[in-house]
Amino acid sequence: MGTDSARETAAGAIAEAVAEAGLEMERPREGSFLVTLPGTAKLKTLVWLEVGAHSLTLTSFFCRQPDENHAEFYQWLMHRNSDMYGMAFAADDVGDVYLRGRLPLKGITPDEVDRLLGCALTYTDENFNAALERGFASAIRKEWRWRAERGHDMRNLKAFAHLAEPGHHE
Repeated sequence: MGTDSARETAAGAIAEAVAEAGLEMERPREGSFLVTLPGTAKLKTLVWLEVGAHSLTLTSFFCRQPDENHAEFYQWLMHRNSDMYGMAFAADDVGDVYLRGRLPLKGITPDEVDRLLGCALTYTDENFNAALERGFASAIRKEWRWRAERGHDMRNLKAFAHLAEPGHHE
């Protein structure tokens, strides 16, 4: 299969899988797909799928660099990588964390795209709150206190109630 044919087949597989799943998608340029995955812990995950000459690259922002506990935070993420399919956590030059994957175009089918998007969503949702606890606990506690003192809505912090000081869990 020629390079152009492989690229067209992969792009078609992505478009088909995203349409079948009913996901929101943008196509900013040929061979590029920005797919929005609705989540639970992280409410929205954006996944870039880039069809290159020989491979499909997947990139998804996970979270910014941690405020604290850097070594524990990155070590914990690296442990997660050992059980992940088709992608891994990676940090950029400033320490922001992404899911990154690269797969040969030859294996890109609608089922494989569905599997990759499902994995990206699962890895993001299952690890997001635990990552925030490790790298941003002080900021979460500060936000909790600020909201509690002012009587603001605490719903999106509920998962972190155990980090708040005693008496602030309501």
